[in-house]
Amino acid sequence: MTLRIVPFTPALRSHFERLNREWLERLFKVEPIDAAVLADPESSILADGGRILFALLGDEVIGTVALKQESPGVYELTKMAITRAYQGGGHGRQLLDAAVAAFQRIDGATTLFLETNSALKPAISLYERAGFEHRGRKPDSHYQRSDVYMVWRASTDPV
Repeated sequence: MTLRIVPFTPALRSHFERLNREWLERLFKVEPIDAAVLADPESSILADGGRILFALLGDEVIGTVALKQESPGVYELTKMAITRAYQGGGHGRQLLDAAVAAFQRIDGATTLFLETNSALKPAISLYERAGFEHRGRKPDSHYQRSDVYMVWRASTDPV
């Protein structure tokens, strides 16, 4: 089956929370900022010009990612999740590439960053391969679990 990447629709809303709770509850905890975003992604992400994407195999929703506007032109790549049964098959990279492409299509978008935890080594490796560079620790992070801050740098290499 071919992976399809589709934008947020109200019919997919519950999958955004399901997929993110799956990994947060297994590896960390759902923090107050997570709970707020997961409870109301329309207000927390979409209302400010953000984007939410979903990865589907057939009719099965296996992943999601969001671009949340932090300030004018600055977006956080956040709430990226691939359900455990489909991890390691390249679906995360396809979803990440789609999110970066969506960021590049946003008028006035200048900076794409993410925060994660150093224990998530496969995810960090994925982000590095996609062009994200380490920038220490974000001093004004909203997340207790965050100890890695990365910023995406567009490749200047010819394709």
